[in-house]
Parts: sequence; structure tokens; C-alpha cells
Amino acid sequence: MHCGKEGGLSLDGLGGRGSRVQQQQLRLTGTGKRAGTTDATRRTMGHNDLMSTAEDVADQFLRVTKQYLPHLARLCLISTFLEDGIRMWFQWNEQRDYIEATWGCGYFLATCFVLLNLLGQIGGCVLVLSRNFVQYACFGLFGIIALQTIAYSILWDLKFLMRNLALGGGLLLLLAESRSEGKSMFAGVPSMGESSPKQYMQLGGRVLLVLMFMTLLHFDSSFFSILQNLVGTALIILVAVGFKTKLAALTLVVWLFAINVYFNAFWTVPAYKPMHDFLKYDFFQTLSVIGGLLLVVALGPGGVSMDEKKKEW
Repeated sequence: MHCGKEGGLSLDGLGGRGSRVQQQQLRLTGTGKRAGTTDATRRTMGHNDLMSTAEDVADQFLRVTKQYLPHLARLCLISTFLEDGIRMWFQWNEQRDYIEATWGCGYFLATCFVLLNLLGQIGGCVLVLSRNFVQYACFGLFGIIALQTIAYSILWDLKFLMRNLALGGGLLLLLAESRSEGKSMFAGVPSMGESSPKQYMQLGGRVLLVLMFMTLLHFDSSFFSILQNLVGTALIILVAVGFKTKLAALTLVVWLFAINVYFNAFWTVPAYKPMHDFLKYDFFQTLSVIGGLLLVVALGPGGVSMDEKKKEW
């Protein structure tokens, strides 16, 4: 009996020690979970701090450049039209002969086409830069884009079509920027909530602008291409939906400018080579899209965006 009691006491003692061990394990497990949660919280806070710092830099940039940024944006935006209008003057015979040979429209109509492109583009650029009749200038430049898309068979070239659409997106943003809130271009159209047509122009302009970046995606397995595709895709989605819009657009401006200067350096190619004109065309089209993005940076994404909806939340 005594031995049994001792044995029982021994088992009870072991059971008590076992309970204490389990309690220590539970405490350690809880400590581990808290440590893991703390690490995750620290990572989240670090990410938020990084984003806040980046946004502070962007805001500081905007404060310093707010007087000049819209003017620079408009100059960049119309640069491709200005360059093309000047090229029509210096390549008058070549452009006329190309249209006449391609469409068989005769000397007179081909000459009218070149003259319309020259006067339409130069005149539109002058109006935009002087801030006179900007809406009419935008509509005229829209017409030039449509005319050239058909005349040069761009409609069947997906890459060039997307770039022309992106250029149209930049013009939409310019049109929205020039349009006063008190006047509506869509008189008689029922109002859609509290959003004005200007806000939908800004939405359409943002969505069309991102088409330019889709032409820059490279589908190969190199690390640089994969990284460029991932970062670029994330940024264009942010611009399209209007989330962290100014920061994303400013990042795209820097990235696109670097790519443009590196890959479209037409000044390094002799003027008599055909590649010179191709690179020059790409350079100024890309510069125009940069101008559209600068308008997004300067003016914000508009009412139809996640950034605006966050203010209501």
C-alpha cells in the first residue's frame, strides 16, 4: 500500500511537471505567434513608411513645379504634332508622292492631304500653346490622328494603333484640363450622378494613356524584361484605376523618359538612313504620352478614381 501510494505520488508529481511543461510550451508558442505578428506588423509599417516617403517626395516635387508643370506637359503633349507638321514641310514631295502612290488619289488630293496635315498640326499646336480655342484645337488634332490612322494604314498595325490611341488619351486630358466646370460640352445629355463629363474625359484619357506601355512589354525570359513587365504593369494599373495616381504617373514619366532617350536616340543615326525617321517618330510620340502623364501628375486623376473615392470613405 505504501509503495502504491509512493508510486501514486510519483505519478502525480510527474503529471504536475508535465502540466508545467505544457504550460511553458503554450507560453512559448504564444510568444512565437506574437513575435511573428510583430514582424509582420513591422514589415507592413516599413512598407507604409516607404510609400509615405515616396508620396512626400512627389508632393514636394509638385509644390516646386506646380507653376511650370502644366506648361511643360502641354509642350510635351503637342511635340509629336509639331514635329510631324514641320516634317510635312521639309518632306513635302515625298509625303505627297507616297499618298498619291498608295491611294491612287491623284496629285491634287495628295497635295491637299499634305497641306491639311501641315496647317492642321502647326495651327493646333500654336492654339494649344497660346491657350486660345484649345477645345477646337484638340478636336482638330483628333481629326489629324484619325486621318493619318487611315491614310498610313495604321489601323492594321496593332502597335502603332495603340500608340495613336494613347496619343488620343493625352488629347482627352488636355481637353479636360481646358474645359471649365461650369460649361458642358454635352448639353442635353442626362447627368450621371455627381460626376461631370470632364471627369469621364480624365478617366478615358488615363485608360488610353496606358496603351503606350503595353507596346513596351517584352515577352522574353530575361530578368530585366520580367522585372520591367511586372513593375510597368503594376504602375499602369494604378494609373488606370486612379490609385496613388500622382506617384504612379510620376514614376512612369521617369521610367518612360529614360527608355525613350535610350532606345529612340534618333540623333545618333545619320539623317539619310530610314531608321532616323522611325526613331524620331517613336521619340516624339513617346514624348507626347509623357506630356499626358504630366497632366495627370499636375491635375490629379479626376473624380472617377479610387483616390477620390477614398476621400469619401
